[in-house]
Amino acid sequence: MLSPAEPDEVLFDIAERFGPGLTRRHVLRGAALAGVGLVGAGLAACGTRLYPALGTPRLSASPSASATASALASASAAASATATASAAASAQASATAIPTQSPPAGWTEMDVAARQGVRRYIGNLAPALRGIYGDAAFTKLAGILGAAENYAELSAKPAFAQVPQLLLNDVVAPLTPTAIGGVKEFRLTIDEIEHSIDELKPKVAAVGFNGQWPGPTMRVNQGDRVRATFTNNLHESTGVHFHGVEFDDFFSDGVPFVTQLPIRPGETYTYEFVARNAGSLMYHSHHNATDQVGRGLLGAFLVEPTAGSPAHDREYVWISNDALGGFTINGHGWPAVLPVLAAVGETVLIRFMNEGVMMHPWHSHGYSMRVVARDGIPLGNAAFSCDTLGVNPGERWDALITVDRPGIWAFHCHILPHVEGMQGMFGMVNTLIVVPQKAHVDAIVAAITR
Repeated sequence: MLSPAEPDEVLFDIAERFGPGLTRRHVLRGAALAGVGLVGAGLAACGTRLYPALGTPRLSASPSASATASALASASAAASATATASAAASAQASATAIPTQSPPAGWTEMDVAARQGVRRYIGNLAPALRGIYGDAAFTKLAGILGAAENYAELSAKPAFAQVPQLLLNDVVAPLTPTAIGGVKEFRLTIDEIEHSIDELKPKVAAVGFNGQWPGPTMRVNQGDRVRATFTNNLHESTGVHFHGVEFDDFFSDGVPFVTQLPIRPGETYTYEFVARNAGSLMYHSHHNATDQVGRGLLGAFLVEPTAGSPAHDREYVWISNDALGGFTINGHGWPAVLPVLAAVGETVLIRFMNEGVMMHPWHSHGYSMRVVARDGIPLGNAAFSCDTLGVNPGERWDALITVDRPGIWAFHCHILPHVEGMQGMFGMVNTLIVVPQKAHVDAIVAAITR
């Protein structure tokens, strides 16, 4: 087995595969992004969150990088390095089509459809897997994907890179409060939106904060005084509840006709409180909530504890819902779910949040999770390890995963009708992608955010 390529070479190869025709696309309303655009400074400044210290990708070729890219291209027909613009366009149109090649003997339509979903998930990142995992693993993966068929998805961006993504939006355009007289002030809109569950399905009529579902993540420190002002652009009334916050003034609790009048269409309403308790909290509608939360009025409210969060290298906010669009993670279903990325030796903090109406037991393949907090409350000596963690509606669980072996590991709800059927995997399926070096993560993210 050849050793993985140098990270610089992998970065260059991934950049070449994505091609010069990709552009940054930005939402025209609020801070949300319609695509997944790259802002180098924002990425470099994101600290210990999902993708720390990425910087700007190097797009010029060094001799060694060029040699690696050339060797990779000749290693497999899957590389498709000379794919034309028309081939890339046809990939979008044919992503759900049954391949023209005859499937292996004994395969069913389910087998073909299931492989098609994984092909969409990997997209044109497939050739770069050789530089990350080495020849032997790459040969196996290429065989699993049927790369010798030179299928159309090898010229298309991964499904998860073709739709808005909460975690990338939070990095590229974080919701930053304004400091006014010792108060951290957030200003948000409540909007009617059209949302893509994945890159192929028709958009659904949804609602969201700042034009996105889930809404942008709000971050403060324990003890901060917070002011959150919401402007209702819906055609119906609403209200906003900060779920898990222990308010001093119960009139800040956000329940229409209990602690306030509803926010009518066109009105602006302000909540002000002290973030007394820390941890993984949420904000969401508490008015016609079955419909409004189910259609996207939800987001994460993270309060950094005075003592600091458990040590980690990366962070992944994982909000599940099970109403509009079926079974979703951060507003998307497989294969358009952004993977959890980590490098060997790193620890990832996953903040599970259930905004749906069903319990979901999250099962991690290959790794156990160290569960360290429930509903924002540290478990201390009661922390425990598991590989399947049930998260009830309204609950939040914080789990740490420390990775020591590379690979692509499935990570999904274990209520099987939520994840897999006669068309293969769907809904609440994700992966944990572990690569040998941090720079490999940076290379992948730099590519998908171009």
